Amino acid sequence: MAENVYKFIELVGTSTESWERAATVAVERASASVRNLRVAEVENLDLVIEDGGVTAYRAKLKVSFKYEGE
Repeated sequence: MAENVYKFIELVGTSTESWERAATVAVERASASVRNLRVAEVENLDLVIEDGGVTAYRAKLKVSFKYEGE
C-alpha cells in the first residue's frame, strides 16, 4: 500500500427533509471544492424546532480527504 496522508474537516449540512439528506448535502457541497473525499463519519444529529415543530435537520460530519500538500 502506498504511503498517504489524510486530512479531516468538519461540515454541518442542513435539510428540511431528513438527516440523511442533510449529510448528503454537506458531502455534495464539499466535493465541489475539495478533491479526493474518502470517508465521512456522522458525529452528531440535531433538529431545529420552531413553534413546536421541526423546521430543519442538521448533520455534523467529520470528512476525510487525501492530503496532497501545499
